[in-house]
Amino acid sequence: MTRNGAELLVKCLESLDVKFVFGIPGAKIDAVFDALLDSPIKLILCRHEQNACFMAAAYGRLTGKPGVVLVTSGPGVGNMLTGLLTATTEGDPVVAIGGNVSRRMLHKASHQAAQNVKLMEGATKSSQEIYLADEIPEAIVNAFRIAMAPRRGACFLSLPVDVSHEKTDAGVIEAGEIDYAGKASDAALEKAAAIITGAKSPVLLLGEEASQPKAARAVHDLLTAHKIPVVSTFQAAGVVCKEYLDLFFGRVGLFNNQPGDKILRQADVVITIGYDAVEYDPEIWNSGDRKKIIHIDHVMSDIHLAYQTDVELLGGVAENIRALIPMLVDMPPMDQHKNVRKEYEDYLVNPKALTECKGKIHPLRFIHQLHEYLDENVIVACDIGTHGMWMSRYFLSHVPHQLLISNGQQTLGVALPWAMASKLAHPEKTVLATVGDGGFLFSATELETAVREKLHFILFVWDSGNYDMVLEQQLMKYKRRSGVDLGYYDVVKFAEAFGATGYRLDDSSKFDEIMQQALADEGPVLVHMPVDYSDNMELFVATDPNAGH
Repeated sequence: MTRNGAELLVKCLESLDVKFVFGIPGAKIDAVFDALLDSPIKLILCRHEQNACFMAAAYGRLTGKPGVVLVTSGPGVGNMLTGLLTATTEGDPVVAIGGNVSRRMLHKASHQAAQNVKLMEGATKSSQEIYLADEIPEAIVNAFRIAMAPRRGACFLSLPVDVSHEKTDAGVIEAGEIDYAGKASDAALEKAAAIITGAKSPVLLLGEEASQPKAARAVHDLLTAHKIPVVSTFQAAGVVCKEYLDLFFGRVGLFNNQPGDKILRQADVVITIGYDAVEYDPEIWNSGDRKKIIHIDHVMSDIHLAYQTDVELLGGVAENIRALIPMLVDMPPMDQHKNVRKEYEDYLVNPKALTECKGKIHPLRFIHQLHEYLDENVIVACDIGTHGMWMSRYFLSHVPHQLLISNGQQTLGVALPWAMASKLAHPEKTVLATVGDGGFLFSATELETAVREKLHFILFVWDSGNYDMVLEQQLMKYKRRSGVDLGYYDVVKFAEAFGATGYRLDDSSKFDEIMQQALADEGPVLVHMPVDYSDNMELFVATDPNAGH
């Protein structure tokens, strides 16, 4: 049938089972917004394009299908840059579509014109201009396939306004199924098994790809068959189930001062599973004597001086793990790690987690109390900053993709959009989130969107009055502070101004009362929490002040 490019684009999205589009309209893309009126796809009208990308990325991480963003030309496209860069670095599948000026004006100075494709090339896996309406189906399908291919990330399509109005007889193209399974060669598997079997202290380092469902189940099978110490990056949170908690030595990242870092230092062989160097620079955890490294992933490693692989098992992560299991024998005893094990257990049961607080809440007390409400039907979205360091180290999870953390780019402001997307992806689940008072205002205007969409979640705003993670590193390096102090704002009144619910938590004895009420409330809930950061230096102790991030 004959239709215009915008109508065809929407039909292509429908054929790819897109449920939501996150976006903001404008003159150069309004034909697509008009076509959405006749589609079952639900539009989530956002307040900023960057936040639309954050929502799409979280939706992609949780569902495994690309989140879709739709924005207008010029500043609309430009405002997506940070969101798409974050998605690509974090391995979250996103397809973003941005309007552009008409084809005849692409190479001229014009209102809201920009070189969209060049602008997005550094932030995405693929950035393409669509020059003909007939090309829309293949462009959409390829963008989806590329976004979902390991390692996942964002793809961008630029749509000139006249292409969206151009008539076409082109039909929808099916995406097809792609199987990324496949086993490494027998020779590679045998070499990897020999290295692991001959190791005195092998360690598993789980990365973001290990959190994918098939890979996580294969890791469980590996730990069932062989007792091997495990550490994980922040994005691999939840891969190690409760059954094998005795093998888990915690999460590592950013600063080399954790029990898991000690295990890595002792290792002579590190088996990385789905690990991306952006998650935790190998220059930090492998800066001493060169360790033997076995790299298990869909894609080849990014070689560093500090990350030189001895064997790479490429193909299906789960398939290669399972192929390796029967080839491993005589794993070294776990007793050699008992001192570090005791240190990690003591680390988790810090008495400050049980100490009641008035006026300001200690992070460990909050984490202990919040953990009491954690089960398999809860998602926790975590922003970036000092509060994120406390959460990523101390808030245990045993379900993949239950604790959402930004690691590769450490982008401020993700928690609120992520919480919103989590509720859209899993309306049946309880959604909790944490954010600092600095990061919250990066995306706080989306509270209006959350109220309008009646999305229920509980967001705890940790109030320290400054950009604390930057402050701590400044004090370490320069012994003084610069550009980190913030003004006060009332989170409760802010929430109420948007039609949301607000509470103030300044006494830990009131936590359960507030939580019970917040869980029963409708719509978004903000909890203003003055935080006691007097113990923050323990996050950074024993760290080279010049190696901070």
